Amino acid sequence: MIRVAAYQAPLLEPGSMEAIAPIREQVQVCETRGVRILCCPEAVLGGLADDSPRPEDIAIDVEGGQLDDVLGPLASDTVTTIVGFTEIDRAGRLYNSAAIHHCGVVVGRYRKLHPAIRRSVYDPGDEMPVFTAGGLTFGVVICRDSSFPEPARIMASRGATALFVPTNNGLPPGKGGPDLVRDARADDVARATENGVWVIRADVAGTTTGLVSYGSSAIVAPDGSIRRSASPLTAELVVAEIEAGTGRWPGAAQEVRVTPGGRAPSRRVDQR
Repeated sequence: MIRVAAYQAPLLEPGSMEAIAPIREQVQVCETRGVRILCCPEAVLGGLADDSPRPEDIAIDVEGGQLDDVLGPLASDTVTTIVGFTEIDRAGRLYNSAAIHHCGVVVGRYRKLHPAIRRSVYDPGDEMPVFTAGGLTFGVVICRDSSFPEPARIMASRGATALFVPTNNGLPPGKGGPDLVRDARADDVARATENGVWVIRADVAGTTTGLVSYGSSAIVAPDGSIRRSASPLTAELVVAEIEAGTGRWPGAAQEVRVTPGGRAPSRRVDQR
């Protein structure tokens, strides 16, 4: 068994980088509670670039080491943290990404495959890697990616026994609401039962200028049962023990392994 957590973080103003301090507090809580992997929401650093008038202002460079510096306060000897952010590559392309942060170092990342339903400033990712930490082999899909069966199926076929889902359902009040929680939970149950994996979703919650998120954070078992879920509109840490399984590499607790993923199917994405 391994203990995992989903942090339902407070919804911050677009462009805010103030999430590092509360995430650090949650890392410390996880250290005391024996949690090995902590999942934080999509774009918890800076918010979604699609909501920003100057997306490049919140974008973080991975290759140049900037992300290591930003995530430095989250360093832990025992807790691996998954953190959502906006990534910029050397060609200036933006990606909706999640970093795997372990012992003070970014050891892997996932780029969202389906950035938006219609238009987005983000380019789509095209890889589906799996990771192993603390004996748990897992995949990461970001928010809308969990609506598609294929990424989860591919990751499970390559040894993943858990799927972490950083999510950001901060939307205008007319578009957001409890229905999004219901839809997210249906996706979690579907992906869990289709693939026999645990699904751990971490969303934002609360209200800010022009945005609201009820929060869909939960931990779903392979049989589709809801083991833990967060309260609506409330920042909360959701913790559960899950079965690690053998995975592809039953590794030591202090080791992280990354298996580069296969390419995602070709698709057209409207760009601004």
